[in-house]
Amino acid sequence: MTEIVKASELSKQIISEVERAIVGKRGLLEMIMASVLAGGHVLLEDYPGLGKTLIARSFASALGLDFKRIQFTPDLLPGDITGGYIFNRTKNKFELRQGPVFTNILLADEINRASPKTQSALLEAMQEGQVTMEGESMKLPDPFIVLATQNPIEYEGTFPLPEAQLDRFMLKLTVGYPDLAEEREILKRRRERKQDELALKQVIKPKQLLEMRAALESVHVDSDLEGYISALVHATRTDRRVAVGASPRGSLAFLKMARASAVLAGRDFILPDDIKRFAVPVLSHRLLLQPEYWMSQQVNGDVIRDVLSHTPVPVIK
Repeated sequence: MTEIVKASELSKQIISEVERAIVGKRGLLEMIMASVLAGGHVLLEDYPGLGKTLIARSFASALGLDFKRIQFTPDLLPGDITGGYIFNRTKNKFELRQGPVFTNILLADEINRASPKTQSALLEAMQEGQVTMEGESMKLPDPFIVLATQNPIEYEGTFPLPEAQLDRFMLKLTVGYPDLAEEREILKRRRERKQDELALKQVIKPKQLLEMRAALESVHVDSDLEGYISALVHATRTDRRVAVGASPRGSLAFLKMARASAVLAGRDFILPDDIKRFAVPVLSHRLLLQPEYWMSQQVNGDVIRDVLSHTPVPVIK
């Protein structure tokens, strides 16, 4: 069994285990699993009560990773995330007390409730996998994944995330309401298990996840498809509705997600559809619109769909 096929099978087992807790969101769970394989962070934006926290906790259980949660509030301080040095009177010296950021999966719940100063405490951790305190840099556990949730920006008491921090999320996803049949299934499952909590099984060990990530590097990417990714990202920078287009980090995210999508499908090469599938999740939070479009929540998606429709798709010769 090749490493790619093995990674694909394990990924499907993980998603199936998470589906025991999450009803009717297979496509969303596949995207989150692809991001986990690609080593990226995920921002979930939607209304309260749709299962964003449950999704994060379920993935941590199935992946066998250490999990910690931070509830972001207006009075949260950066030190509450990173930790700090505390004076130990018994030993007469300062000792490091690590904050909740020292974990494998960090759930940053309602991240846009905190002030920009506190939000920025995650910047170094998300990009470089380390935290610097008192001039000393400390590595975070590997893997390190941030699953953040935020309320829609029009909600009262929210602070927009800085563009630099948004750019560090590989994907921005929405959960969405369940349909009628799915909602009935949620109620049926709760009635049958006779308790709120559902214990999920651990599918893999952390070392296996690192091996699954390594399999992505053997996925072939045709030069024409690299050109397709570059053309899509470049087109966001020239659209008249966009003030600031996607960054090169967005191009790299595209490449990683396309490879992860191929691995989920058990392929050792990517297709144009692997790229198209992730266009909106990869690009939507990386576009800064012109002022006249700030009030419209739909323009980002419109720009990306226009870019997709006007950019020629490579054809196999």
